[in-house]
Amino acid sequence: MRRAVSARISAKTTANTSMVFAVAAARNPGFASFDEQLTVLVNSEPAQVREAEDVHGGRLHLLKVADPSTVELEYSATVTGKAVPEDSDEVELVRYVRPSRYCESDQLLPTSYAEFGSLQGTELLAAVRRWVGKELSYVSGSSRPTDGAVHTLLARRGVCRDYAHLAVSLLRAKDVPARLAAVYAPGLAPMDFHAVAEAYIDGAWQVVDATGLASRHSLLRIATGRDASDTAFLSTVGGSLSLTELKVTAEIDEPVPDPDPTALVQLG
Repeated sequence: MRRAVSARISAKTTANTSMVFAVAAARNPGFASFDEQLTVLVNSEPAQVREAEDVHGGRLHLLKVADPSTVELEYSATVTGKAVPEDSDEVELVRYVRPSRYCESDQLLPTSYAEFGSLQGTELLAAVRRWVGKELSYVSGSSRPTDGAVHTLLARRGVCRDYAHLAVSLLRAKDVPARLAAVYAPGLAPMDFHAVAEAYIDGAWQVVDATGLASRHSLLRIATGRDASDTAFLSTVGGSLSLTELKVTAEIDEPVPDPDPTALVQLG
């Protein structure tokens, strides 16, 4: 399997703005080859960014500008092979069963038990995916950056991150460790960064994508965390900016169908 991905981001900043980009594909020892390029321009001049390791193979790229600036980032990667599953420790499983900023599993506990009763394991996973897909309508631009799972359920609409937040919350409410993964998704239409849930079932992290918009077998991990607060492709930790361009591509040399949404699939 060979996947080629890219991202182009342009933004205008105020003075003293610190940015964190999460666009690089996560590294994994299972890949046969991993080639990437990252270029950042500030006011059309090459700029140095600092790379920091994130969890689960992810990497962050940090940049600070002193003056109001135009920032342009271009990233591309070609990855062959499939990722191998990582080990999970006890602390990690505890972290991903707790409520978080966008996944208010404590507030959704009555809903989860009312809808899914005593279901466990793969049956619970399939039921949550099916229920979220039925209850929500996918509407581009329908959600705000501040919307969590509770608001999404009340609004009955959202985009991929909203679907993932609701699935994660319902699973955590049933004491299943669940997390959010930002991914490149070949075949996604319209093309963009994509977000899916992962649930710890049968000793491994299984993908849950209630949108059904892309094959789970083709996804390439970027960032992983409790929710979108840990996985945003661009965030500021000082100052502010306005996004002026975002373009994402993701292609695969041999598309892998995903005909059975109930089958267990791990991010590869």
